[in-house]
Amino acid sequence: MKQRIITGVVAAALFLPIVFYGGLPFVLLTYLLATIGLYELLRMKGLSIFSPYGFLSLLFLWVILFPAQYNEIMADFYYSKTELGIAFILLLLTYTVITKNSFTFEDAAFTVLSAIYTGIGFYYFMETREAGLVYIFYSLFIIWATDSGAYFIGKAMGKKKLWPEISPNKTVEGSIGGIICAAVVAILFGVFGEMNAGIVTLIGMTIVLSVFGQIGDLVQSAYKRHFNVKDSGTILPGHGGILDRFDSLLFVLPLLHFFHLW
Repeated sequence: MKQRIITGVVAAALFLPIVFYGGLPFVLLTYLLATIGLYELLRMKGLSIFSPYGFLSLLFLWVILFPAQYNEIMADFYYSKTELGIAFILLLLTYTVITKNSFTFEDAAFTVLSAIYTGIGFYYFMETREAGLVYIFYSLFIIWATDSGAYFIGKAMGKKKLWPEISPNKTVEGSIGGIICAAVVAILFGVFGEMNAGIVTLIGMTIVLSVFGQIGDLVQSAYKRHFNVKDSGTILPGHGGILDRFDSLLFVLPLLHFFHLW
């Protein structure tokens, strides 16, 4: 616990000033976090980012991440993200032939999905910051409220297992408790946060986001269980890897954008 607290304090001291400042430093931080996330995913499957296919997947990720506010730079190349993505996929499939199938179709599919999974989530991290700090903190606080509520209420009242094959400690009662705690946070943001939505609408959206935040957590648990690893990485002592900390956000942030809250 002491190690978790120390890591959390140090990470917050480094992370929050950049989040507040925004701009290019925040974009570079997001690129770094997403790159580490992709590295963690590939490593779990025994694939190396320091390889030709790893380099291609990294370029694919960086293209997905390219911020909307710099679209005029992308336009100068006369290619869209979709076209570049197709090119990377074809190159990865070509690499399966070059390696005589030592790098398989399954490996190529995993690399593509890993880049898309991390890329989309962290892309909307930047888009949310561009919309305003309040939306970043709204996302963070509803996830923290969901996690804390699920833990403490589940520990006190939990009886029915939520999904024992994936995460044996999570309970239905804890999950519901987490949603209720997130709804309380939504009310506070609706009253004090100058959100671009009424309180009733905000509560409804928060319930959906809380549910999908928990699904993001379960997705992380599912692939860690599949690859038989405890944590996605070791970069954050006491917390695990970057994906261990951002699993819920990777689901919540795209959905927050789809709600057109700003």
